[in-house]
Amino acid sequence: MTIIELIGWAGVLFYLIGYLLLALKKISADKYAYHILNALGAIGLVTNAVFHKDNPNIVVNGAWLLIAVYAAREVFLRKPPKNSSTHE
Repeated sequence: MTIIELIGWAGVLFYLIGYLLLALKKISADKYAYHILNALGAIGLVTNAVFHKDNPNIVVNGAWLLIAVYAAREVFLRKPPKNSSTHE
């Protein structure tokens, strides 16, 4: 097994771990961890797909990476909710 294949398999594991934790309600889609797991999964699978010249997988996982980075950025930049009980 080559290093590229190991990177690809690591990507698969990141995707699966993220989805499993989401399904088990251990993390949520509005938290940073879920999007980081998706981004790492996409990086691994894009790396493998580029090596194998697998264009459909490059496109879908590249798009997945962009979505994950955007979503993680939004979670990171989100301001914490103001405590409404202090104004009652």
